[in-house]
Formats: sequence, C-alpha cells, structure tokens
Amino acid sequence: MLHLPAHHHAGHEANAPLLFPEYKTTRLRSPKNDLILVPQRLGEITGPVFGDADIAKGENDMTHANGGEAQGQRIIVHGRVLDSAGKPIPDTLIEVWQANAGGRYRHKMDSWPAPLDPHFNGVARCLTDKQGHYEFTTIKPGAYPWGNHHNAWRPAHIHFSLFGQAFTQRLVTQMYFPDDPFFFQDPIYNSVPEAARERMISTFDYDHTRDNWAVGFKFDIVLRGQDATPFEDPEGH
Repeated sequence: MLHLPAHHHAGHEANAPLLFPEYKTTRLRSPKNDLILVPQRLGEITGPVFGDADIAKGENDMTHANGGEAQGQRIIVHGRVLDSAGKPIPDTLIEVWQANAGGRYRHKMDSWPAPLDPHFNGVARCLTDKQGHYEFTTIKPGAYPWGNHHNAWRPAHIHFSLFGQAFTQRLVTQMYFPDDPFFFQDPIYNSVPEAARERMISTFDYDHTRDNWAVGFKFDIVLRGQDATPFEDPEGH
C-alpha cells in the first residue's frame, strides 16, 4: 500500500504551491492560516484494506458504458507505482476520471456546448498488482475551455487518485499527453516547478499499442524522493 502518512508530503520541491495567483481559484481555496496537524485514530491508520473483491470486472475500461461504445480514439494507459527506491507499491487503489473526446465531463456543472457521449461516463478504477503495475483502457480526452483567463483551454489530461492504507492517505495528480499545444498557458501545469513538469507527461508507448485497437501511453507514478511525481496539495491534508 501507499505508506504515506497524511501529514507527510511527496517530493515537496516538485509540487505546486497552494497559492498560485495565475490559477484564479487558488486565491479563494488556499489557506490563510497555518495548517494544524490532526492526529490519526486507529481506524484511520488500519483501514480500509483494498483487494480484488473491491474491483468489479471491467471497471478499468471506460470505452463501454450504458449499452454502447464510446466515441473517440481508444488509448491504453499503463504504468507502475513505485517508491523512491524504485520498488513497486502493490495493492494500491487507483481511481481516474476525465472528460470525453469532446472535452466535456458528465457532470451537471459542465455545460459548455460540447456533445455529451451517452456511452462514456469518464471514470475507472483498478488495483496495482504485486509488481506495482496498473492499466486501464479509455478514450483520449479533449481540451476544454474553463474561464480562468481570456481564451483559456485546459490541455488534455486524466486525473489520478491513489489511496494508501486509509482514506486519509490519498494523493491526487494529473497525467498529460506529449506535445500538447496548450501547455504554455495552463496555470495548473505551470504552477509546478519547471524541472518537475515532465513527470506529469505520459510517454507514447508503441510496444503497448495494440494492432487495430488502441494507442499505448505509459505513466509511472513515483512516491517521494527526487523523482517524485508532483501531487496536488503538497502538505497531504
């Protein structure tokens, strides 16, 4: 599991600050006072324990939903979850969510005029295996406007959530795609120190590309250390 206590941070020098004025909502969301450490109780430290019984068959496939097949380019996203020494982290629950091929989320607050895909819900779950591997099949998400500034578009991305031994041990990050044209003006991407930004970008994986089916992308997630993946909320609260 993710042996990362809630008060510990992963690769502090790689994470974005809580307040980044170019990202408008951080002006309201960032704390104004010092954070207070709340001690964990026994139940928070010892559970839940995730296993195969918690994941239903097909939960790692977003390309079929509601009796039909999603529109867009199929992709296979895979990788490993590793610690700072390069050792695999097994039995880690990974949840992902994303926009559809047109850049729209299935969410009541997303109302920009892009088509909703009735056969794409945009959520998936999987567990890492004993070697830390994970994999899911989805549709490559589209860019979308989000009103942060004039003509603002978010680069195509997939949200990742990783759980440790308890729900208080959660890390959240975003995976981007190579050579996205909107990197230059995205404050979420650019809030991360420049030297660490490439750790959030997946790599095209021809060996994992499946003939006549889907394009492969690899995204390894490293916890802690000098190669740590940048995560949201660097203090882990």
